[in-house]
Amino acid sequence: MRKSIFITGGASGIGRAIAQRFAAEGWFVGLADLNVAGMAETQALLPAGMSAAYRLDVIDAPAWDTVLAEFAATAGRIDVMANNAGLPAGGPLREITVEELDRLIDVNLKGVFYGAMAAYPHLKAAAPGSALINTASAAALYGMANQSVYGATKAGVKSLTESLEAEWADEGIRVRSLMPSFIDTPLLMNPPNRSRNTPIRDAVVAAGLEFTPVEFVAFEAWRSIHEDKVHRIIGKTAKKMRRVAKWMPNLLRKRARLLAEAHDSSEGR
Repeated sequence: MRKSIFITGGASGIGRAIAQRFAAEGWFVGLADLNVAGMAETQALLPAGMSAAYRLDVIDAPAWDTVLAEFAATAGRIDVMANNAGLPAGGPLREITVEELDRLIDVNLKGVFYGAMAAYPHLKAAAPGSALINTASAAALYGMANQSVYGATKAGVKSLTESLEAEWADEGIRVRSLMPSFIDTPLLMNPPNRSRNTPIRDAVVAAGLEFTPVEFVAFEAWRSIHEDKVHRIIGKTAKKMRRVAKWMPNLLRKRARLLAEAHDSSEGR
């Protein structure tokens, strides 16, 4: 029987790359996003007749059940659910508005919970061998200055992944996380918060940090459903951070403080 994967955030970036990877392996792909035009662009890159697209706001819990039921009816089953939709954000907490805080927590954390809850019965029906893949981030490895909200949401995704991996193992459902360093996606062209105009991408470049190609993330997503490893640490920056966090956490602590001081100096504080 043909296998299928449902991917949120499928209009661009990591979601698009995962769609291309799984479609190349012969899987039927379900795309979900608020960006309908972007999903059409993704579908144009996939084999004809091998995908379906759905407009979905991941923080709309009832909509999850409806959309997944529609996709399951079209695809026949759901073997993998990729909880990939997310928003980038940054800056000191003092710059973040309540609205920005709530939106980030809603999309990056609550949306992942909603997706897991809605996908569970479908993944259970397709088990053994079905999987939930959650897109976390290297930001979950250690809290850095100017990433308090974003890092906290991704740390929550990491913790959720570990909990569900234990809860669902006996039912034959794998639960995995992808933890990449910076990915050069269209979302990085946005400023980190409303008080700033500089795109996030510019700050990454100025800091001399490397971008991890989305194809690397898609490759690890494919590997994640075939190997017994809960977290996939992706990219040179992420792997270095993991090593330092384990063996030299004080270095990360110092770096976090330096980042905070550099930000304050740029503001003349």
